[in-house]
Amino acid sequence: MVLSNPSQILLRSPELLVAQTILVVNFNCDGFASELRELNPTADIHLFSYNQANGDFAQRQAQQHQAQTLVSHELPKHRFDLVIYYYPKAKAEALMTLDNIRACINDDAQLLVVGEKKGGVKSIDKQLKGLAHGHKVDSAKHCQLYQYSDITPLPKFDISRYEKRFCLTRSIAGEQVSCDIVSLPGVFNHGQLDDGTALLLDNLPDLTNTQSLLDFGCGAGVIISFCLKRFAHIKGSALDVNALAAYASEQTLRANDLHGNIVLSDGLTNINERFDIIVSNPPFHTGLKTDYDITARFFASAKVHLNKGGALTLVANSFLAYPEQLQQQFNTHQTIAKTKRFAVYQNQ
Repeated sequence: MVLSNPSQILLRSPELLVAQTILVVNFNCDGFASELRELNPTADIHLFSYNQANGDFAQRQAQQHQAQTLVSHELPKHRFDLVIYYYPKAKAEALMTLDNIRACINDDAQLLVVGEKKGGVKSIDKQLKGLAHGHKVDSAKHCQLYQYSDITPLPKFDISRYEKRFCLTRSIAGEQVSCDIVSLPGVFNHGQLDDGTALLLDNLPDLTNTQSLLDFGCGAGVIISFCLKRFAHIKGSALDVNALAAYASEQTLRANDLHGNIVLSDGLTNINERFDIIVSNPPFHTGLKTDYDITARFFASAKVHLNKGGALTLVANSFLAYPEQLQQQFNTHQTIAKTKRFAVYQNQ
């Protein structure tokens, strides 16, 4: 199996990858876990990701790597001798995860941090300043690898310390609605309302006759919360591939005394019902790159999960080729609202 560049640079230093208890955080979907198992035939290896798609991949490869896989908003509650951390795109997420790592390591644990230069991995030295001793081990394939020891442990990790709470007020179908929002690092547009979602909220249709709704790619639960608060009769569900987003959405619903079904899923894989409306500010990135496959799969599966006469309403950057994709799946669509940067589309 092809290895990602970060995994390749890790395997250039196999002597650093040997331990009794190993945690791999934010792993790539490649063959690294199997290579790690070959280096550690008897080790207790755990694979962790916030991303359900990565977790599904690891489960499919379980026979090869024989590691335990966890997808969650918090790292497993074990103690590890070695932690291998694939550095993420979001620096705020990295700071939170590093604190979580410091709460689940043994006293003499080693930490390896690997990532792409353009992804910001060089920030790791500043982020761990005063908390660990380390140095850069290797640099190749546009990636860098760092090793740290003498890591200051954190007695307890409390994810609520990293929450941002704020209140939003929008006009939803002619009525002013206020919602308290709970966000976390690693969640889309952490700590604020993005312009695209604002445009979608301001142009939501009247859902008086709607019985069921799905918020696809729910992030911090902004869309589902406003919809349920404005139209209390609706049975609402929200879905995200990111466990931090799913957890944040749960907290947002709780903060507004709302009830909805939060699903952690790669696409609509774990959804077995149909809806009158699916609303979304769908993701269009995989890592640092625009990925049209995400929305192509979403549009195709959304069609299957809509009731007869159901609507798909979404917002997207105006430069994205979503109208063409919508046309392919639904034959007809309309632009409900448009600014210089964003557009709201509906399949009807």
